[in-house]
Amino acid sequence: MSDQFIRTRLLVGDGPLERLKRARVAVFGVGGVGGYAVEALARSGIGALHLYDDDTVSESNLNRQIAALHSTLGQPKAEVMARRVQDINPDCQVKAVQLFYLPQTASQVDLSQYDYVVDCIDTVTAKLELVTRCNALQAKIISAMGTGNKFDPSALVVTDISKTQGCPLARTMRKELRRRGINHLKVVYSTELPTHPLRPAESETPETSKTRPGSTARRDTPGSTPFVPAAAGLLLAAEVTREIGLA
Repeated sequence: MSDQFIRTRLLVGDGPLERLKRARVAVFGVGGVGGYAVEALARSGIGALHLYDDDTVSESNLNRQIAALHSTLGQPKAEVMARRVQDINPDCQVKAVQLFYLPQTASQVDLSQYDYVVDCIDTVTAKLELVTRCNALQAKIISAMGTGNKFDPSALVVTDISKTQGCPLARTMRKELRRRGINHLKVVYSTELPTHPLRPAESETPETSKTRPGSTARRDTPGSTPFVPAAAGLLLAAEVTREIGLA
């Protein structure tokens, strides 16, 4: 009988694969990090994937995002990735939700339905809202910290946010979560210190200076490589599948 997961089955056996098949996972943000997390989760046999993102594929995504192809420019990232998941594993119940997750829209999402939540959002306000709500529900969540302005994928680690150092996003999240009474959060973060992007003033475009929903200030767009965001996404997926499969 045909079995597309035979190579995984050889390593983990039937039980873990069955648990993965029964699992329902949400991924918030399917860009440079989240796209690769979705890819690996689909290939791991997760039974249901809900993909939350309201962004569309742009030319500047081509250097690092798995959803980004010349043929997908202008298309919603969540829908592109949902089609890809269906092509990888037709049995996966995948759902694309075009939504910017923010405090104003958070009530539209029932987080209690998920076995695991993967946070790949790139705005602090949205990340804090998602983590706070998961904590209140005692729902499992893992969050990606900053991957911009980094070169070394081997510097990525899975740890608790209380143990992070040198990551500006992790520092802000750690401080704000403590104010909310949350001291622990599983994260993927890089121990590599960020570099400063080489971006002369004349290279500014409307895209590099745009403001994301949930931010009141102009967003300082970081530089990025194909390697670090992808590796972070794979680490996120590996941790989720390990916890679900070995539960």
